[in-house]
Amino acid sequence: MLAVALFATGPVLSASLQVRDADTIVVDGTPVRLQGVDAPELKTSAGKDARRWMVNFLTGKSIDCQLNGVRSYDRYIGICYAGGEDIGAAVISAGYALDCQRYSGGRYRHLETPAAKSRIRRAGYCR
Repeated sequence: MLAVALFATGPVLSASLQVRDADTIVVDGTPVRLQGVDAPELKTSAGKDARRWMVNFLTGKSIDCQLNGVRSYDRYIGICYAGGEDIGAAVISAGYALDCQRYSGGRYRHLETPAAKSRIRRAGYCR
């Protein structure tokens, strides 16, 4: 069973998780944008590969999210953990996303792989 907790005003336990793409997950119906993660768009093959990696990575893991109270479109912004591991750090170090310094403060920059930097186009708002 998958245990999920969101921390905004208090913990919420759930078993519902959906992966939209490599930087947005839906936890118990709440869309969460991973703070500081710049993943390729789903319309690209890199985006499809990144989503597939994310689905495989999260399967069977307990998810905890710490939301910062900010929203972007329909999504809350936060840092999420899978089995205690920072999901943003994991997807970037696996080479499927880049650091978005504007929102991470450079938190993940050292985890970017050379292959990802050459293959993934960094979003303009992350430069």
